[in-house]
Amino acid sequence: MTRFASPEAFAAALNALPAPDTDARAAAAARQAVLTKPQGSLGRLEDIALFLAGWQGRERPRIDHGRVAIFAGNHGVAAQGVSAFPPAVTAEMVRNFQKGGAAINALAGAAGLELVVVPIELDRPTADFTQAAAMSEAECLAALNLGAAVVEPWLDLLVLGEMGIGNSTAAAALCAASFGGKAADWVGPGTGVHGSQLAAKIAVVDAGLALHGETRTPFERLRRLGGREIAAMAGALVAARMVGVPVVLDGFICGSAVAPLAASAPGVVDHCLAGHVSAEPGHKRLLERLGLKPLLTLDMRLGEGSGAAVAAGVIRAALAAHDQMATFAEAGVSDG
Repeated sequence: MTRFASPEAFAAALNALPAPDTDARAAAAARQAVLTKPQGSLGRLEDIALFLAGWQGRERPRIDHGRVAIFAGNHGVAAQGVSAFPPAVTAEMVRNFQKGGAAINALAGAAGLELVVVPIELDRPTADFTQAAAMSEAECLAALNLGAAVVEPWLDLLVLGEMGIGNSTAAAALCAASFGGKAADWVGPGTGVHGSQLAAKIAVVDAGLALHGETRTPFERLRRLGGREIAAMAGALVAARMVGVPVVLDGFICGSAVAPLAASAPGVVDHCLAGHVSAEPGHKRLLERLGLKPLLTLDMRLGEGSGAAVAAGVIRAALAAHDQMATFAEAGVSDG
């Protein structure tokens, strides 16, 4: 199991990211070339099959063991009124996940994925990042390692998601600190704030950037401006890369966990698919900076891993076509 013993160990992992299996990808491409269809006619479904072949290391990739991991955390900055909901909702929604009553329960089930929910010290919010670093070094390492702990080497696919009142504020701050721009370029309505409340949210992010914006390392950006659930997603993503598990990213907040890493190590997303582009305005800009093209555009903005879970159904379809179609020789069809 991957574990990050120190910030330096985390940085070392980012500098030693494994590559996909090029032989398996080439074998999958050779199979695609002789299936009973014009080459390229299934569009991105073909690309998805090749992507999974490379990261799973097999000509015919599959999803026998897929997992959705949802991390939950509370944010001190929520006390500044940046959300339309109170922080108590985080724990209430975690209970809903655990009882099977949330959207992600239904969507994970529809996609044939196991759901794992990891609440992280919900009774102890992070510090308000306009006043201090959101987390201590030890707290950030603990969150990274909680994320890494959900990764098993036998997983075929990992879907990441989150829950945390106030976390779209942290996400905007992380994106601005990582990729530049003003707070207003990245801040959106989140749970539904508008007008003066949205302006206040922008001011909060500006204050956080003024205090921490010159931070340069991925670890320091995460601990100063992020949240426990955001750091956990970053830890899960890197741990998945170390054992060759492909990852599907959800929306803006999930993507923000990658932003500090990708700003220093762009290849960190090479094993990732963007499940969808959310209705949160900064998400499209973030995906462009990450170099990821979303699989779906459904105007979703729930979080919870919901958009990525829906995209897992498309990924299953891509693998079914790749695996179950006959070749021209098998079907006795002329290939021209």
